[in-house]
Amino acid sequence: MHELGVVFYVVRDVKEVAEKNDVQRVNSVTLEIGEVSGVVHELLTDCWNWAAKKEPLLEGAKLIIETIPAVTHCDDCGQDYETVKYAKVCPHCGSEHTWLVQGNEFNIKEIEVE
Repeated sequence: MHELGVVFYVVRDVKEVAEKNDVQRVNSVTLEIGEVSGVVHELLTDCWNWAAKKEPLLEGAKLIIETIPAVTHCDDCGQDYETVKYAKVCPHCGSEHTWLVQGNEFNIKEIEVE
């Protein structure tokens, strides 16, 4: 389960930002997670809840997850399409000369503090 490791990195980064900005309490953390990033949201949330209880700065802090849709581009016809629905084969022309435009990101978008 790599979600626990991911949470450890998020906690580390949030603590670092809080320290630099003299923040004593975090209310919520918003993450942007790509649709095909491989992160399971439910497991991530469970790991977050466990880790937040152990950090006074984060105790009770809510984790908000925003999904970035996966989009693939076809080099042959120039069209973009839904990656999850059609995978690597372009639904417009049948080409496999495609590449992922977005959808594998993992970003800390926002840290809400008191």
